[in-house]
Amino acid sequence: MAVLDTPDNNHINPAAAASSDLNGLRHRPPADEPASSSAAVNPPGPPTDSGAEKVIDGRDGQVARSDIKFTYRPSRPAHVVVKESPLSSGAIFKQSHAGLFNLCIVVLVAVNSRLIIENLMKYGWLIRTGFWFSSKSLRDWPLFMCCLSLPLFAFAAYLVEKFAYRKYLSEPIVVSLHILISVAAVVYPVSVILSCDSAFLSGVTLMLFACIVWLKLVSYAHTNYDMRAVAKSFEKGEAPSAALNVDYSYDVNFNSLVYFMIAPTLCYQPSYPRTPSIRKGWVVRQFIKLVIFTGLMGFIIEQASRSSYINPIIQNSQHPFKGNLLYGIERVLKLSVPNLYVWLCMFYCFFHLWLNILAELLRFGDREFYKDWWNAKTVEEYWRMWNMPVHKWMVRHIYFPCLRHKIPKGVAIFIAFFVSAAFHELCIAVPCHIFKLWAFLGIMFQIPLVWLTNVLQEKFKSSMVGNMIFWSMFCIFGQPMCVLLYYHDLMNRNGKDGI
Repeated sequence: MAVLDTPDNNHINPAAAASSDLNGLRHRPPADEPASSSAAVNPPGPPTDSGAEKVIDGRDGQVARSDIKFTYRPSRPAHVVVKESPLSSGAIFKQSHAGLFNLCIVVLVAVNSRLIIENLMKYGWLIRTGFWFSSKSLRDWPLFMCCLSLPLFAFAAYLVEKFAYRKYLSEPIVVSLHILISVAAVVYPVSVILSCDSAFLSGVTLMLFACIVWLKLVSYAHTNYDMRAVAKSFEKGEAPSAALNVDYSYDVNFNSLVYFMIAPTLCYQPSYPRTPSIRKGWVVRQFIKLVIFTGLMGFIIEQASRSSYINPIIQNSQHPFKGNLLYGIERVLKLSVPNLYVWLCMFYCFFHLWLNILAELLRFGDREFYKDWWNAKTVEEYWRMWNMPVHKWMVRHIYFPCLRHKIPKGVAIFIAFFVSAAFHELCIAVPCHIFKLWAFLGIMFQIPLVWLTNVLQEKFKSSMVGNMIFWSMFCIFGQPMCVLLYYHDLMNRNGKDGI
């Protein structure tokens, strides 16, 4: 048995061994040799031919010479430091969870594959060709013509700016004309949709396009207004603040407007960062992904949702706000799974695939269309990260202009959410021909949720807890509730046969 031999202590002392990092662990020398306080370990039994000593480096437990006899002897302590279990509260966030993440993916694929197979065996193939195109779509030609005519409003805005640039119009008249043009760009498609018995998908497409045109027109008018103000300050000899960072002279160029109207941005500026070339192979690969994930989204909506979730839920349920509370919660939770899948597919198809394809074709350089919103700890962080084009527009044309006009920060946030809520309501209520303000109230309800999630985040001080609260409040209860409300009212309006 090996002993710890020190000048002052000749007995076994595991505590001292642990505290000295095992540097004093050695074999007692033979009787014919004097005791030594060196770190040499003499092997038991007859000496080797070379008579050399085998030295152990006590710091890492490695044998300095190739002899395994004296590596990790039974007399060596096995427990020398204080350690926590990998899943304990103090160490769980210091570990890599890549393996568990892979496990979740495997389980998710297995469970959903079983559900798809079970669905097909029970209901058969329910996808209709009319989901993508039907005879009713042929009656939507007024919406198509309206969509083609929306760029005329941008041309009208260009003419107003050209007259303002040449000083043919006074500033109040320019502002009034821009307000008239932007309002007409929204009222016109709304009136067309309400006057036609159009398909829901066609109406949503037109309203989204109209809202994008409206946002671009406001940015175009507001930016040129500010550039005129900067130009006037130069004329008066008043150098603008360096914080304005205006590196271009005021000019009205038709090509700049055309590029802006088709570029994947909502904020106008005369020039944008550009990439040197178009990667044609990359565009083809992204387009293939777009087709695949769009088909997956259509499959979930048409096959899984209609057979197992949405239609049975709606046709056999009371209104979510009029029935039993527990029953309503069960309906919302059941709808949350397919709704979440559809929403994630929509995000990936539009914000990642489509916007990047468009940016590549136009050589548009700034492709920060979203940030890592899935890691958001609060609802406020989510709204700042998930839709960067709209966020930049809100900050540039609503939030900071309000602050510059001495409007309190809370009121500025309220105004930004109000504008967002109004356009969410337009994009959903107008195609449905139902004005119950569910989408509007859902967005406005985000204001107290912002405050609540911020308070909870401050209380728990944990990114994991905050992220779980965000996912639960926004994507599990929030969106399914709005879908359930609108679909219920739509089914009641159109009858139990569906949309």
